[in-house]
Amino acid sequence: MTTVTAPFGTWPSPISAALVAAGATPLSSLAIAGRDIYWLAGRASEAGRNTLLRRRGSQAEELTPAPLNVRTRVHEYGGGAYAVAGDTVYFSHFADNRLYRQAGTGAAEAFTAPGRQRFADFVVDAPRQRLIAVRELHGEDPHGQPANTLCAVGFDGSETVLAEGHDFYSSPRLSPDGRQLAWLTWDHPRMPWQGTALWLAEIGTDGLPGTPQCVAGGSDESICQPEWAPDGRLYFVSDRSGWWNLYRRGAAGIEAVCPLEAEFGAPHWTFGNSMYGFTPAGDIVCTYIDKGVSRLARLAAGGTTLSPIATPYDEIRELKVGDGFVVLLGGSPTIAAEIARIDLTKGEVEVLARSIEALPELGYLSVPESISYPSAGGRTAYAFFYPPANQDVQAPAGEKPPVIVISHGGPTGMAASTLKLATQFWTSRGFGVLDVNYGGSTGFGRAYRDALKGQWGIVDVEDCIAGAQYLVQSGRADGDRLIIRGGSAGGLTTLCALTFHDVFKLGASYYGVSDLQGLDDDSHKFESHYNEYLIAPQPQAKAIYAERSPINHTDRLSRPMIFFQGLDDKVVPPPQSEAMVQALQRRGIPVAYVPLEGEGHGFRKAENIVRTLEAELYFYRRMFGLHHGMDASIAIDNLRD
Repeated sequence: MTTVTAPFGTWPSPISAALVAAGATPLSSLAIAGRDIYWLAGRASEAGRNTLLRRRGSQAEELTPAPLNVRTRVHEYGGGAYAVAGDTVYFSHFADNRLYRQAGTGAAEAFTAPGRQRFADFVVDAPRQRLIAVRELHGEDPHGQPANTLCAVGFDGSETVLAEGHDFYSSPRLSPDGRQLAWLTWDHPRMPWQGTALWLAEIGTDGLPGTPQCVAGGSDESICQPEWAPDGRLYFVSDRSGWWNLYRRGAAGIEAVCPLEAEFGAPHWTFGNSMYGFTPAGDIVCTYIDKGVSRLARLAAGGTTLSPIATPYDEIRELKVGDGFVVLLGGSPTIAAEIARIDLTKGEVEVLARSIEALPELGYLSVPESISYPSAGGRTAYAFFYPPANQDVQAPAGEKPPVIVISHGGPTGMAASTLKLATQFWTSRGFGVLDVNYGGSTGFGRAYRDALKGQWGIVDVEDCIAGAQYLVQSGRADGDRLIIRGGSAGGLTTLCALTFHDVFKLGASYYGVSDLQGLDDDSHKFESHYNEYLIAPQPQAKAIYAERSPINHTDRLSRPMIFFQGLDDKVVPPPQSEAMVQALQRRGIPVAYVPLEGEGHGFRKAENIVRTLEAELYFYRRMFGLHHGMDASIAIDNLRD
């Protein structure tokens, strides 16, 4: 094989934008019914439609063909869009928000009426012929806040409120005998990873819960994923120790199950998250995050010591436990996200579905290094560094690569090392990539998560800057070609880094926040008070908003930028991007804007994934003078040769 020499950033790569768009199938929402295994798969070629698949025996089949779209927009982020009981599935159809029932090989039939209600997080209460779900009821005023309740939805379409009075509900769970119901609530201004309450009530003969008892939680304790053990005891995850650990409700009160400085839970951005479950004998099979890396383990019924279960995965996003097996969604630096079944007796791993069926050769893949480095205020920050990698090309002697620093969204998200073609798209072309777990990220305990309290736009920016400088000082990055990119909350990090600091030379914002006050004014209910935690409560926040919002300081922004924005985005509406674009246009700074019809908060359509990647690549190369031989894929305002 002949190796050619070419400047970093110009390497020819077999990992095309089309391969990124067509090759990655989003996988999510695992379920088990007997020996059958269910999951959702995204169809980028069908405008991002979610379809439900079932693995029965050795065959997988699609249960919800087009135009059915198994998706909900409760809290806007959705999740928990279906449930299974026996041979029947119940699901929310995105186009009309109605609930559908599909039995066996029969056709799907709607059993709720059209309306302004949305549903999520279903539990099948078969003896009472109903689902228990979270209902979000929207009023006629599109700017008004919806009402969230816990609701019973009869198979005849009737709706009965089971619990109300709190701002948010999630995780209804029926006891094995059907006599008790547990659920979670939280109220403004808290987000669910700040403080939630776990409730428990007896269900009367009329099907309604009695007076609920608060089992655990509060304003400063985050509870997630309540589950019933086969013996009827209630388990849950709490961060009362500073780490999301397992607990159970015992005769003498709340009992810690296996204390560990690791995370057995994750922030509730979507419904239906699952990181542990029970075997029929009562053993717990769980995944937990240890310093940003996932582990799989088993805890014998009544035991206190975890027994590790070997897997090839460094990230496990969710799991479900069956009789003698576990199903999980996992990945690693050389394994794209995939659904696997692991035999709990033999340890055998069977892959059921892959997000990418045909991977590039290993010689084109960059394997990340997990790094930690000093940041401002004595903090230690964490990141994954992907060096440029391409078996066909080498850089000229002495040249250092441009590096793209990624600031993830959330901002309580977590960068993981699972193979993503969207990352390899860059590294195979000669860019380094630094994926930062800045202060505020999940996976490192509550204190690390709370490092962003009142510090959004500061701590996250400092950690991204420190990471870039760490690479420059260690000789792994060109200090004159540092790029920062981010989406949503990570977009604010990107904009703040470019506006208030002079380290990065270029930036890309995907539906990023530029105006904190505008975010409050336009935000949906779920996040409408989030800035009280991230910035400050009103009226103190007003001055801080003005100080930290990049839109108010465009006179300090002198770096070229490209913006990508879904025009249907309800989380970060288009004016957030458009105001920044217009300001840069007026100031004569090179800027490009790519608005996308029919896209919301995150891009689902294959053609738009291709368009954005190709535009971003052209923009970087054009700004660094590396665009020779490239066709202009976008218009760049204020371009100077």
